[in-house]
Amino acid sequence: MALYGDLIHAFIFCLFFNGICAQLNTAVQLGSQVYSESSNLSLRGRNMLANGLGRTPAMGWNNYNHFNWSINEELIRATADAMVSTGLAALGYEYICIDDLWAEQSRNSEGYLVPRKDEFPSGMRALADYIHGKGLKFGIYSDAGYLTCQKQPGSLGHEEQDASTFASWGVDYLKYDNCNSNGIPPEKRYPAMRDALLKTGRPIYFALCEWGQDNPATWAPKVGNSWRTTGDITDNWNKITSIADETDKWAAYAGPGGWNDPDMLEVGNGALTTEEYRSH
Repeated sequence: MALYGDLIHAFIFCLFFNGICAQLNTAVQLGSQVYSESSNLSLRGRNMLANGLGRTPAMGWNNYNHFNWSINEELIRATADAMVSTGLAALGYEYICIDDLWAEQSRNSEGYLVPRKDEFPSGMRALADYIHGKGLKFGIYSDAGYLTCQKQPGSLGHEEQDASTFASWGVDYLKYDNCNSNGIPPEKRYPAMRDALLKTGRPIYFALCEWGQDNPATWAPKVGNSWRTTGDITDNWNKITSIADETDKWAAYAGPGGWNDPDMLEVGNGALTTEEYRSH
């Protein structure tokens, strides 16, 4: 398959939290220290999002850092196939996540989000079923604003409708971005989607992509399963190390159920040395 080499490059970057890119169980590495699950929960002494997810850091694949917005159902299905055939799924890389620009420019006449018909002709439910059939989980993207970062329909004001749609499609993971909010603080916008997701009754990992602007580690553990600590990563060593430095101060806020998210790995995208990618 001609696509396969590109998929491998895209695969290697996983969703990673506080520098972790390995399957962890009862011990979680946080910055320079290692805490057990029980002692870390005691350390943080805070309420966690009660959806039962994120007991270990989520791992998987997202198209953005390699394919950007050139996505379609063929790519996503091929990615799911490769995740299994390369052995990554067996190592815990379980989420296949679609980023921005999957939706049509406008909602339908009833206000529902609609997948782009040319890129996703089979629909999202069929795509989720394919991914689930591989033993994997399906992730999707939306925004806590009126529009997404790429000017597609956002979920602000449509939280219950969109959460219900995602649940009906079999979504297991929601990346929730922070564009076009008209200045409404994220602490006021993100809980509405949390509540809407919980109301569906479907377990959906809730990943806040707030870019660390309002110190989400101090309030997001009650809202989501992970929270971005910085702006977007790039395939640049100085950028990667600066993100690690910025995230380190929030280490004590992370643990089972809620994780710092310094953005996705860039491994395999071409600008770093092999040693830098391994360290990353």
